Amino acid sequence: MSTSITTFTDEARIAFDTLSGRATSMFSSPSLRLGVTGLSRAGKTVFISALVHNLIHGGRLPLFEAQKSGRIARAILEEQPDDAVPRFQYEDHIAALVDERVWPDSTRAISELRLTIEFESASGWNRLFSSGRLSVDIVDYPGEWLLDLPLLGKDYAEFSADAFELASLPVRANLSEEWRRLADTIDARDSADEMTARRLAESFSAYLRSCKHDDRALSTLPPGRFLMPGDLDGSPALTFAPLPKLSGRARGGSLHAMMERRYEAYKTHVIKPFFREHITRLDRQIVLIDAMQAMNAGPGAVADLERALTEILACFRPGRGNFMTDFFTRRIDRILVAATKADHLHHQSHDRLQSIVRRLSDRAIKRADFSGAAVEVLAMAAVRATREGSVKQGRETLPVIIGTPLKGETIGGETFDGKTETAVFPGDLPASIEGIFNDDGKADDTPAPVRFVRFRPPKLERDAGGLKLSLPHIRLDRAVQFLIGDRLA
Repeated sequence: MSTSITTFTDEARIAFDTLSGRATSMFSSPSLRLGVTGLSRAGKTVFISALVHNLIHGGRLPLFEAQKSGRIARAILEEQPDDAVPRFQYEDHIAALVDERVWPDSTRAISELRLTIEFESASGWNRLFSSGRLSVDIVDYPGEWLLDLPLLGKDYAEFSADAFELASLPVRANLSEEWRRLADTIDARDSADEMTARRLAESFSAYLRSCKHDDRALSTLPPGRFLMPGDLDGSPALTFAPLPKLSGRARGGSLHAMMERRYEAYKTHVIKPFFREHITRLDRQIVLIDAMQAMNAGPGAVADLERALTEILACFRPGRGNFMTDFFTRRIDRILVAATKADHLHHQSHDRLQSIVRRLSDRAIKRADFSGAAVEVLAMAAVRATREGSVKQGRETLPVIIGTPLKGETIGGETFDGKTETAVFPGDLPASIEGIFNDDGKADDTPAPVRFVRFRPPKLERDAGGLKLSLPHIRLDRAVQFLIGDRLA
């Protein structure tokens, strides 16, 4: 992917930036840059908060070898190396999870946090040459921005054609109808007009936002900044939209020319700096997906999630370098694709959820060139909001999960107040997962195999001294071991 979305000049700047960073790091402790991304509500903020909280407080991570063997002396937060990147507000997020028992706000922009781990190497030889310190720079960024990267390889006409083709899929057609109807009244050859551009951009943005609603839960929604504009809100770089039936070169001064120029400005001033300054500097990556929400919305949403995951994985620069090439370019040598919210299922369905993640990832892994990079899939819950139990129903004993549903959640006609704990039988994921998938992306009336409800964060236990214990989880230790365990060997 990188060869098609970068020019020679881009690669030269990336090499210079990498060389400068390597030169600086030669005089400090070893570091590893871990990218954390996912689409909205996949749990990026919760994952980072739980990861840091468990490492700092010595949480229960039995499959994280360095901690299990007692080789970690301590883990501490330190000042991050990038002064121009906002700090990940770990303390605020932990207060929300632990004290208020509410889920922290979703990722809206890039943030960073440095966690330094002091450890003893398992190898006597390594102990002679290792500093026994590893700084993990955790970079949190919205997956919606990552989905913009394929636009670097498309001109405006290709972008427009792809956008209309996607918007015409049955799962999107009624959501995009108003925008498509407006676009059909516009002649791209007409003179450029600011109010026309604004009306088209606002209508297109409204369509993209409607795709994110729970009943659709669609994932492939570029341009990402239309959903998260930040300080670019209202700028010309975000006041454009696809136009239908484009042919030939744009006439100077036409609406077509205006839209094309702004699209190119978006690529130059928004997408390229994000790719160069953040994506190309990563060593490891975790991609979090909310497969539960997609399954709730039906096969069309699952197919769209698969499409988004394919585009996301194709954007990375995977592989393993050598002593010389590492000075000029970074490669992501480990990628973890993790389905979150496994605590919304009984453990009997966890392996099936993991099989669904693997099926979602298969096509993406085949399309992307992952030679030299390790790719793993996992079903997990960075913070476990439920516990398991069983209830008798007649002669049958049903496995249930027990937790406090969020205010407004409904089960069997009962609406919860956000305070009442209840036992929920979530159902089982089907033994054959193929019925969940529908590769043409069409909406249909197939009922979701399991209906999921959302729960509040758990009430933390206290130890004998009255101190609150670390955040409970499902398979967070496996994720940590895969992502950084080899660097603490």
